[in-house]
Amino acid sequence: MTARDIVNNRLVNQQIAQSRCKTPGEVVARLGAMQAQDYQGALWSIGLRVPNATSADIEKAIAERTIIRTWPMRGTLHFVAAADIRWMLELLAPRIVAGRAAIHAKSGLDVVLFARCEKLFVKALQGGRQLMRSELLAIVERAGISVAEYRGHVILWRLAHERVICFGPHQGKQPTFALLDEWAPRAKSLAREEALAELALRYFTGHGPASLRDFVWWSGLKVAEARSALAMVSAKLRCETFEDTEYWMPPKTPALSDVSPTAYLLPGFDEYMLGYTDRTAALEARHFTKVYSAANMIFKPTMVIDGRVAGTWQRTIKKKSAEITPAPFVKRKKAETSSLAAPVARYGQFHGLPALLK
Repeated sequence: MTARDIVNNRLVNQQIAQSRCKTPGEVVARLGAMQAQDYQGALWSIGLRVPNATSADIEKAIAERTIIRTWPMRGTLHFVAAADIRWMLELLAPRIVAGRAAIHAKSGLDVVLFARCEKLFVKALQGGRQLMRSELLAIVERAGISVAEYRGHVILWRLAHERVICFGPHQGKQPTFALLDEWAPRAKSLAREEALAELALRYFTGHGPASLRDFVWWSGLKVAEARSALAMVSAKLRCETFEDTEYWMPPKTPALSDVSPTAYLLPGFDEYMLGYTDRTAALEARHFTKVYSAANMIFKPTMVIDGRVAGTWQRTIKKKSAEITPAPFVKRKKAETSSLAAPVARYGQFHGLPALLK
């Protein structure tokens, strides 16, 4: 296997190229979870993997409770399929909560306070209600609980990890919260071994080729747990070696079209970057700081040509158009510039606007 094989297979298995998924729910379920702290970027992450999908289609999937946004792993927001949200939180959240409990307790955010907030949230949201963050935190404040500085965020974060609340649909530009038991009543629990195996199968099927180390980073599992999970499903996967590292992937991956150059416009925090701890197959190390800012932990939107990150890009949404401004790492060749026409048009279609390449 070569570095080019790695990126080609990832493009196909992540459904960026030649997507076989027809709905947002299929995409999210296939990848297991998709990073989503940048809400608009996350909508595009899903949308670019569903042929002809629009932003409204992804929002509809959220409103119809097909996909749900919450904090399932690494303490970070992701979209997950509604059917998977319970077992994934049960498997992954306890370690994250335990790791931060002592820090939170020093600020008075202890189990007693969280229990009080849970009762307040259940009373306010029961019956299928959805409330915005400001509305929920106002209820907490009226009960005499301070939400100053970061305390309000921690309260929401903790109760989402404990499977009390999850995000609902947006009201305008503001997210809402709902009770998880009401929002996803059919979400299933799995025995721990079954959940570990399922998580590993989803990850390597939807992200492969990927290494055990990549899986440990993505899942937040302990190394021993991740290794055990991979062992449970290894017979359902294919393993190849590149530079003395084992890479796992589905048994069969459709061959990528040999049309070159082929370009994609990916949002910041897309799984193509965030799904791995080793990103060198797609991104040269010398360009990493152009994509990632350590100061604010922001991943910029990336311009991918033939599987390799060739630069970043910015968008400007106007009333009647969307302008795309690329920032290539090196001067673009004429063929590469031409290859951007299709993804720029697709981005405009997603937003229901004509898109212009600057």
